[in-house]
Amino acid sequence: MAVPKRKTTPSRRGMRRSHDKLKKNTFVEDKESGELRRPHHIDLKTGRYRGKQILKAKED
Repeated sequence: MAVPKRKTTPSRRGMRRSHDKLKKNTFVEDKESGELRRPHHIDLKTGRYRGKQILKAKED
């Protein structure tokens, strides 16, 4: 059975885990409506993506 030869220090353990954190969601301001949306996603309120109408606009 494989057994570690030395104890892993808290510092080394922390350095290994430093890449496991969750990243915050990024948002960009839409050029036309001025509302926030995720980059590379369709704006669900207007139904537009990169200046083209993809979906029907959401009606209130």
